[in-house]
Amino acid sequence: MIPPLSPMDLALSLAEEAAAHGEAPVGAVVMEGERVLATARNRMQALRDPTAHAEMMAIRAALEVRGTGRLDGCDLYVTLEPCAMCAGAIAHARVRRVYFAAEDTKAGAVENGIRLFEQQTCHHRPEVIGGVSASRAETLLTDFFKKLR
Repeated sequence: MIPPLSPMDLALSLAEEAAAHGEAPVGAVVMEGERVLATARNRMQALRDPTAHAEMMAIRAALEVRGTGRLDGCDLYVTLEPCAMCAGAIAHARVRRVYFAAEDTKAGAVENGIRLFEQQTCHHRPEVIGGVSASRAETLLTDFFKKLR
């Protein structure tokens, strides 16, 4: 029997799927305990929507499943450090914990850039755990962007 994928492995498989569709390889999973609430991958090109980041899509889908405007007690697994837009959505949705794989030194807003959750004006600060399966996510990103150049 094949063991189930960990949430980050699932997010990484979604990132691979995104790359196969010409999207930046980012995947996201929202968990409520052991239950997968929602999964998503980047779809900005397909939807012609700059807000269609994996995190935004997964948060929206999880809120729909829950039927609420909050994700209290839920965890987000994402293959790339969230940007300012996604970090803002994470705070507003009150995600309990964020696990991310690769750092984003250019557009990241959690451990790089503006560090949104450390700002006094941020009304909700999730626990953040970075570097989970980072090398696999970094390889996906590097390979994808090499092909574009």
